[in-house]
Amino acid sequence: MKRLVYVNDSDITAGVFCSNKISNTKYNLLNFLPKNLWEQFGRFMNKYFLLIACLQLWPLITPVNPASTWGPLIFIFAVSASKEAWDDYGRYCLDKQANERSFWVVKQGVKTQVQAQDILVGDLVWLHENDEVPCDLVLMGTSEALGLCHLETSALDGETDLKTRVAPLPCIGLNSELLLKLKGVIECPDPDKDIRRFDANLRLFPPFTDNDFSPITINNTLLQSCYLRNTEWACGVAVYTGNETKLGMSKGLPEPKVTAADGMVDKLTGALFAFQLVVVLILGVAGNTWQSYEADKMWYVRYPKVSRWYDFLVIPLRFELLCSIMIPISIKVSLDLAKSLHSKYVDWDVQMYDSVTCTPAVATNTAITEDLGQIEYILTDKTGTLTDNVMVFKRCCIKGVYYGAGTGDALTDPELVRAVMEKVPEVIKFLMVMAMCNTVTPCKSAGRALFYKAQSQDEDALVQAAAQLQVLLCSKMGSVVEVSLLGEVLEFEILDTLEFTSERKRMSVVVRERGTGALQLLTKGADETVFPTLCSDQQVRPIADAIDRYSQLGLRTMCLAWRDLEENEYAAWSLKFKEASMSLMDREWKIAEVCQLLEKNLELLGATAIEDKLQEGVPETISTLRNAGINFWMLTGDKHSTAVQIALACNFILPEPEGQLLQVQGRSSNEVRISLERVLRTLRITGTEHKDVAFVIDGLALELALKYHYEAFTELAMLSKTALCCRVTPFQKAQLVELVKSCDYRTLAIGDGGNDVKMIQEAHVGVGISGREGLQAARAADFCLGKFRFLKRLILVHGRYSYNRTAFLSQYCIYKSLVICFIQIFYSFLSGVSGTSLFNSLSLMAYNVVYTSIPVMVTAVLDKDIEEKSVLEHPEILYICQTGRLLNPSTFAGWFGRSLFHGAVVFLVTVNVYAYEKSEIAETSMVALSGCIWLQAFLVALETNSFTWFQHMAVWGNVVLFYLVNLLLNLVEHSGMYTIMFRLCSQPAYWLSLLLIVIIGMGPLLALKYFRVMYRPSTVNMLQRLEHQYTNSLSVETPTKSLDVSLSMTRTTFNHGSELGSVYEPLLLPETPTFQKKSGDSEASSDSVPSSPTRVTLPTYSRSKNK
Repeated sequence: MKRLVYVNDSDITAGVFCSNKISNTKYNLLNFLPKNLWEQFGRFMNKYFLLIACLQLWPLITPVNPASTWGPLIFIFAVSASKEAWDDYGRYCLDKQANERSFWVVKQGVKTQVQAQDILVGDLVWLHENDEVPCDLVLMGTSEALGLCHLETSALDGETDLKTRVAPLPCIGLNSELLLKLKGVIECPDPDKDIRRFDANLRLFPPFTDNDFSPITINNTLLQSCYLRNTEWACGVAVYTGNETKLGMSKGLPEPKVTAADGMVDKLTGALFAFQLVVVLILGVAGNTWQSYEADKMWYVRYPKVSRWYDFLVIPLRFELLCSIMIPISIKVSLDLAKSLHSKYVDWDVQMYDSVTCTPAVATNTAITEDLGQIEYILTDKTGTLTDNVMVFKRCCIKGVYYGAGTGDALTDPELVRAVMEKVPEVIKFLMVMAMCNTVTPCKSAGRALFYKAQSQDEDALVQAAAQLQVLLCSKMGSVVEVSLLGEVLEFEILDTLEFTSERKRMSVVVRERGTGALQLLTKGADETVFPTLCSDQQVRPIADAIDRYSQLGLRTMCLAWRDLEENEYAAWSLKFKEASMSLMDREWKIAEVCQLLEKNLELLGATAIEDKLQEGVPETISTLRNAGINFWMLTGDKHSTAVQIALACNFILPEPEGQLLQVQGRSSNEVRISLERVLRTLRITGTEHKDVAFVIDGLALELALKYHYEAFTELAMLSKTALCCRVTPFQKAQLVELVKSCDYRTLAIGDGGNDVKMIQEAHVGVGISGREGLQAARAADFCLGKFRFLKRLILVHGRYSYNRTAFLSQYCIYKSLVICFIQIFYSFLSGVSGTSLFNSLSLMAYNVVYTSIPVMVTAVLDKDIEEKSVLEHPEILYICQTGRLLNPSTFAGWFGRSLFHGAVVFLVTVNVYAYEKSEIAETSMVALSGCIWLQAFLVALETNSFTWFQHMAVWGNVVLFYLVNLLLNLVEHSGMYTIMFRLCSQPAYWLSLLLIVIIGMGPLLALKYFRVMYRPSTVNMLQRLEHQYTNSLSVETPTKSLDVSLSMTRTTFNHGSELGSVYEPLLLPETPTFQKKSGDSEASSDSVPSSPTRVTLPTYSRSKNK
């Protein structure tokens, strides 16, 4: 589909296209309540709680006041709705501010000031320097004679360098008076979100030009949210407005990422719901049976003489309401709040602040911090992520002659300097390609000093190197380029630019020297794309050898080529290129086909070698994370040998004999199949050896493997802990992330450029580096870092702590609800299985919202099982989190058993001391509730590892708060608790009952934990003991050695099949069963963290996770 936009004549299409009013809000005043409620009730658990709340409105079946459910439900919904409303109001204010900005628009040949929301498609919009572009415009003219303007696009694509935009060819030279009268038509496609592509055609109406169409590309546009810089004024015609701009089409909420912990909680609550239904069914049958056979024997029980058809449902429904608290209504709110605070720790961490670029760590996704602690695969870009992306021209080979081999710097090589001074033709051609075949923009500072603006660091390095060798790119004025060759200024006209794409992997320009009129084609690109375009008699071997040599040094290589063109040949080709450029369908593919017609019979001039140094701390970070059991894949667009050298330099792969690098190669499906089979055989043979095995594959072989041999390649990926994927496209990067995810592993993708966005969004966790390629990756990521080395702290410290805390919080929330529910169930056997509640509604509400929430929330935010230093020194302990050891069906069974035990203890002690005729029901209820509060205070204290004064206040202050609240309620006559607490507190039996409850309830747990810590300690227990022993001298050498020795002892001495005694592991289970490994290997057992992080050779560990 296409649209026709009439230039400077918006009346023709008035009402056809949307206005320029921006709206990013989800709601309005009329639809907020119904829409928000619809969204909230779209979740299964919310529907369940609503059903329970509605059933409680039936007086016949509700055992408690409906307020006990409606109150928390309305509160939670109100909190969620208020958050949504606040966020949406913020978006409304921003929209209002943007819509009411003033701009100059041409109306009836006169510039008129209007609000941004009143701009229509076809309006001619006049911008001044530093103005923000209000909608998508096609540039018609600027204050510059050649129709140039400069644009800041950082708000759109994150790239900080200024872009040059140029008016279409028919509009160049039009002054401001002519632009006011401009008429024409633009034929463009329907709106899309591709900010790097715009395929359209322009035809101006007479008298401005003839009736020929002229192609328009993205370089002729000014897109919404960009800023006009260093240009006095510019005007353009609006083609896309409002939410139909490219930015508006790109907006939208990304797919929410569900963490492994969240998935496991969903599964556990589902199992709990099934258990609840079974309990309700059993108790319902028992209640109806008791009513039928025993009720008549009780003189004080009065049931209706005439039964109704629904009587058999009353008792089961009553138990359904009574047991509904098994699934805590507050669990989601509690987890969301805790996760938000966990993510704030990332923002506040000064140790992850990059002082060089002034970049702090930022958690843009506050809901997935705990997933960092379960990462098993890291897929990383190379350039700008592992390296600094500071390109320095180091060496070159021109016509087989090596420069810079002796000095290490070609720019100071006397031989190259002499060749330039003597104007050796091949050397001059080589430098001219470096200077002109690029998209670099020369600029001058206030002091008239020349500097360059480049979108590519490689291009900047080449232009800077050529300038140092006295081939200076002086200026670019439209299509005219000035180059200073040894002080002599030469003028060239750029006739056509054959742009670089990730598929072509090369760039060419057609230039005409104004002095001689000679036509030349200048080309640069990757060797595998340039070599096929050379003359058949060209000697390629010397340059190919040079490229291999440079790659082995870890340098980035590029080939440069040249060809003289004939006028007739160029004229014929130019018509085809123009025709392809004006195509609205498949323009990029058609242009690439036409480019191949000209890029042939080239003369190979030589190759360049550019150094990109590793970032500080990269080898240490990769080594540490490898020891933590994390596998690494490098996904790069560089050639094979360069990637291998960088991988060796940063501990990605190990040299022989410690490591082995296998290569998957081939140019056909059969060749790739044979190569895959050979590599798989080798891996199976070496699988039992202690050797670091990796494989390397290039883009073409990868494409064939994924298309024709997916299963074999997947097996290869899982058998090898390290992979190097070279010459891969952004789409292939995302494919590889998806492949690893499909094997049920938690993935993290990290990159710094726009070509990494797809894989960052595809991974479970995306990390963006704020680098020299802009902020696109950082904006698309879940976490933003200044340097790669901060990834170690992000995963080992923040990820691990967050997972530990989330595991504890989620299971404790269920535990505290089960305790009170089991007491209610036990009480039903004393109340004729009638579904009567022991507790009043106010007590139940306060129990869930206040009494049991404050201590656990503080612990879930502040607790640390071991110190950060120990975690970083012994990264192997991350394996406990990776395998889901702290949150799985086994640990949940422990918490379930603990809740059953505690419920039984509280009920039996309370009943034996206070039940029957010894006291009234309200006193019995309060004793049971007090027992629960005291038990859970001691339980939180037992599970807390690092007490602070704030945690003491939360745990013990909460007990004090319980008594203060209830003592105040005792003063209210109609509260249902009038004088109850006064009477209980004055009775020694009350305090003795609480003491008995605490001793019986906590004694076995304390004894079991003591046994595990002292006689069957885990790695964490050993570290905790040594930390306590060396509190004041942990940084001294001797304690550190003791830690290492203890870890070694733990690996070899204890072999019980599970990691015992971890901080939140269930204490009621004698041992944790071993879970089946995903790869299907035979099971092995080990108590502690395995000595090798290799996925294939690791002992089998519990790995119960939802993915």
